[in-house]
Amino acid sequence: MKKIAVLLAGSGVFDGSEIHEAVLTLLSLSRAGASYQCFAPDIDQLHVVNHLSGEVAQGERRNVLVEAARIARGDIRATSELDVAGFDGLIVPGGFGAAKNLSNFALVGADCEVAPEVRDFIAEFALAKKPVGFICIAPVMIPKLYGKGAKGTIGTDKGTGEAFCAMGGAHQDASVHEIVVDEANKVVSTPAYMLAGSIAEAHSGIEKLVNKVLAMA
Repeated sequence: MKKIAVLLAGSGVFDGSEIHEAVLTLLSLSRAGASYQCFAPDIDQLHVVNHLSGEVAQGERRNVLVEAARIARGDIRATSELDVAGFDGLIVPGGFGAAKNLSNFALVGADCEVAPEVRDFIAEFALAKKPVGFICIAPVMIPKLYGKGAKGTIGTDKGTGEAFCAMGGAHQDASVHEIVVDEANKVVSTPAYMLAGSIAEAHSGIEKLVNKVLAMA
């Protein structure tokens, strides 16, 4: 049985991991006969968003690992606990947490940096030549992690695609039902809720991504 690490960024589309994308990833892995372990960095969120009003909850602080544990039903580890030898690949669901907590893309765009804990975590998979899947907005980290010419997609958003290319990546437009595969770097990406109008549409690309990551493992 193949075992896949799943990197979460908190809990909630506006300040953490997109919950539908995270759960669809776990469901697709389970249905494909794979096992998984969730991880998250033990760091503070950039901010906390009230998901009912859409407004930032001023003065409130939350921890990414503690919040991500909600999605993982408590079965989660800090990124510092990774033993990459025990895993066949990695998948990173989207949500604004990928651009606020795992990186600072939401703040500075193409000048962004990946959080050190996250950079080191994903680098272990890259160095071991193990496949990594990036969903929704998470692919904006690909050029920073894999270098010039790395391929990926965030869908069809012109501005985000241009930022991807400005960081040295080779962005490819894709529909919600498609995946983009960088065979050289063993990287897979799909737009999910960058384009999805329903949970069923998001599932279409996510399931393809999961199956491709497992096939490459």
